[in-house]
Amino acid sequence: MSVTVIKAFSDKCRVDPALAESLKACQKIKELRGLARDNGFEIEENSLYPPNEPQFTEDQLSERLVKALLRA
Repeated sequence: MSVTVIKAFSDKCRVDPALAESLKACQKIKELRGLARDNGFEIEENSLYPPNEPQFTEDQLSERLVKALLRA
C-alpha cells in the first residue's frame, strides 16, 4: 500500500474540521484505520510506521499516536 492513501486522508482531515477532531480523538492505530476506512480510505497499518515518511503532523494526532507514529 502506498503512503499516498495516508496522505490523501491526512489532507482531507486538514480541510474538514469535524474529521480533524475525530482523528485527534483516536488513541489507537485501530481507531485511526477505522476512521479512515469509514471515510473511504483503506490504510494498511505497516504503511503508517517508519521508514515510511510520516504523513500526519503532530497537531493532527493524539499524544499517544504522535509517540507511536512520529517517534516524538
